[in-house]
Amino acid sequence: MKKYDIVIAGAGAAGVFMAYELTKIDNNANILMIDRGAPLEKRLCPIKAGRTPKCIKCSPCHIMNGYGGAGTLSDGKYNITTQFGGDLHKYIGEKEAMELMEYVDSVLCSMGGDEAKLFSTANKALRTECLKYDLHLLEAKVRHLGTDRNVRILSKIFDYIKGRVDTLFYTDIEDVRQDEDGFFHVITKDEEFVCEDMILATGRSGSKWVSKICTAFGIEQRKNRVDIGVRVELPAEIFKHITDDVYESKIVYKTKQYGDLVRTFCMNPYGEVVSENTNGIVTVNGHSYADESLLTGNTNFALLVSNSFTEPFEDSNEYGESIARLSNMLGGGVLMQRFGDLVKGRRSSERRMEKCFTVPTLNATAGDLSLVIPKRQLDDIIEMIYALDKIAPGTANEDTLLYGVEVKFYNSKVMVDKNLETSVKGLYALGDGSGVTHSLSQASASGVMVARILAAKYSK
Repeated sequence: MKKYDIVIAGAGAAGVFMAYELTKIDNNANILMIDRGAPLEKRLCPIKAGRTPKCIKCSPCHIMNGYGGAGTLSDGKYNITTQFGGDLHKYIGEKEAMELMEYVDSVLCSMGGDEAKLFSTANKALRTECLKYDLHLLEAKVRHLGTDRNVRILSKIFDYIKGRVDTLFYTDIEDVRQDEDGFFHVITKDEEFVCEDMILATGRSGSKWVSKICTAFGIEQRKNRVDIGVRVELPAEIFKHITDDVYESKIVYKTKQYGDLVRTFCMNPYGEVVSENTNGIVTVNGHSYADESLLTGNTNFALLVSNSFTEPFEDSNEYGESIARLSNMLGGGVLMQRFGDLVKGRRSSERRMEKCFTVPTLNATAGDLSLVIPKRQLDDIIEMIYALDKIAPGTANEDTLLYGVEVKFYNSKVMVDKNLETSVKGLYALGDGSGVTHSLSQASASGVMVARILAAKYSK
């Protein structure tokens, strides 16, 4: 049984930046970071490696788990804003939240991120154009690193912390217990560790595990939402006038039919559509790169409808999982459909796909999304596509591709105080796994904040 002062469960954005800050600040803490996935250099999806055409449900998924977390291989896009991406500012204040995100950006720049342009959606003519059609462009500064540059930066951060922070990969934490003296016992299959401060930073893929630990400790949790939708892929020229200017256009629209909110998410100019495995369920996402030789002729982005539930049903993640399972059942993974086929009520067959002018970047099964996505959400998505067509003509073309389903699972919001500490002293919940943050910038910022608190505690 080995003793540490701090054990960090999860090597995602929150855990990585916590480890970085604890390394940077002079303190006496002994630190261990544990992750169920692989070290950075061994995180390679079999699809990307050319070993398989479709997701084979690796456990754990290299896209979702491992050093750097789900953000490592998913575009490296840091949105510096409190208008979306989480509620960190509600706990620590708007000013401090923005200062922490700016600090994260400065660290990334010091590691090579300064080569990436910092975009901004503030004071843009696009905002005015959107408002003409009841589309609302949210304000943010965006640093797009690209998946390839992001990996290089994370490698540099790991080199920086490796002499200070112990790391353990390919390791599941089976249980966390607290003894009568207040120390936490972190139990894995092969070892047991004891620590004074325990950090829950497992990201979205660890949401069920965090919920299990919180339930065992009697920590209050509040159900969060689940976002369900599709990933849209179309020729890059259609959105070029937008992506060249602001890169990430976070646009929100309230549908006329139902009054539901639909939003664009994770726009990837000249990128590729990818599949990812969350707890054995295959969903879809998108990537883009910094290296021009890796760019495609397409742009992709998600259209998501937020779903929150009232009594008696409250398990929003289970609702999202059931829809994703249905897609997996019908398509053996990700389903793909031409927009023209969807609105005409017909399946996209292989024969129709052969005539499609938009060349798909993901090997998905041509099918019918109306058999998977509930009518209300599908109506919302169709209405949003026609709205976007007014500011980006061609969005509603017949050959625009829709991949489904894209699901963003959010952990039940763990009740924490302004220091992100739970009701159990010494037990912290941060990053996307806490339900407090929903973005790389805010998750990283939460890690920096808690690191500073604990560095003061263990100061020399």
